[in-house]
Amino acid sequence: MLFSDRSRYAENPIEEEDRVAFELQKKGEKIIKLSRGDPPSYFPTPKYILDAYIEALKEHRTTYSKSEGADILREAVAKRYRRLYKLDADPDSVLVTAGVSEALLFIDSAMMNEGDRAILFRPYYSLYLPILKTHGGRPIYEEYDGSKDWNINVERLSKSLKRLKADGKLNRVKYMMITNPNNPTGTVLDRNVLKEVVDLANEYRLLLISDEIYDEIVYNKAKFTSVCQLAKGMPYMVLNGASKVFDSTGFRIGFAITPENDKTSLAIREKLYDYALMRLSVNTPAQYAAAEAINNTVEHKRAINTMVSAIEKRANHATKLLNENPLFSTVRPNGAFYILPKIDLKETKFKDDREFVDSLLKEEDVQVTRGSGFGAPSHFRIVALAPQEILDLAINRINKFCRRHSR
Repeated sequence: MLFSDRSRYAENPIEEEDRVAFELQKKGEKIIKLSRGDPPSYFPTPKYILDAYIEALKEHRTTYSKSEGADILREAVAKRYRRLYKLDADPDSVLVTAGVSEALLFIDSAMMNEGDRAILFRPYYSLYLPILKTHGGRPIYEEYDGSKDWNINVERLSKSLKRLKADGKLNRVKYMMITNPNNPTGTVLDRNVLKEVVDLANEYRLLLISDEIYDEIVYNKAKFTSVCQLAKGMPYMVLNGASKVFDSTGFRIGFAITPENDKTSLAIREKLYDYALMRLSVNTPAQYAAAEAINNTVEHKRAINTMVSAIEKRANHATKLLNENPLFSTVRPNGAFYILPKIDLKETKFKDDREFVDSLLKEEDVQVTRGSGFGAPSHFRIVALAPQEILDLAINRINKFCRRHSR
């Protein structure tokens, strides 16, 4: 056999409809793409960041950087976390990666033996599961509670951890992953809920990993709390990067922070560094541009405030329109830029969300993503980055499509 058994798990649900969309575009169809969370498509990367990239090129910053990342960027990340979250992180605790995706690859490569486990909360970011499975790991699912604004069901989590410990299975669990703000729900975790999750991770000696790539894209008066503000004195990791908050997805700059100095945290740092050595370096000029993006707080504040204000209006308006459709129930997001409506499939002619999404693209030229790719069957994800008139047009087409296929 040419391919490994694990290779069958390699997929990305966000992009699985792209080939269909491309074929439709070749025929002259104009596709409304609400499938990919790519801010620069609608909010051009700020000029001060582009200028920093150009300056890095002019200064011939085109050699390999340190495998763990350029010092200027690691120091900028540490200062940012000190400024925003009062985290006294050493730059040595920061590992620069080619986006959060590479950080996930490093983590699962380093930690997973065949049959080891990770706790994932559904709905989860779509790449968590395939990356985990392609490294031999298997998920233990917990839930964000869709009936309570997608916050974590802490009572259920506590019972599950107690049961895993009693059954002797907890020692195969390598980490517990949360996403805050959440992709695909747009939820910003309540601080008290997050504190309970941190306490449970500490009680059961679980490595807690928090993906906080949208940490400054928060609105509707919601308050974001970083895990580093609560998880003192225990092993944990924070994943973040420049793609979303600093509006530069194509730069592929992420970072993994392991702030504590206990034996486990230091071992994680060293092992992830070993993996960084194997890929040599992250894009060097992009690292210098990302450092300027973080350090220039005046320009960043202007850019992020403009973007978040627009996203808030677009997401709230789109949610209102979606909730006017009796086939959908939709929780309003308070962070990131995603909306995850639930479809009453019993009232449609579709057997599942995959068929719904595929037919919507082919019939109405609107591309969204199936919820089952995020562990949320009977849902679909909309990216609310496009201008309001485009979102209005797309949702009007979705509503027309639903009327045509209602029972």
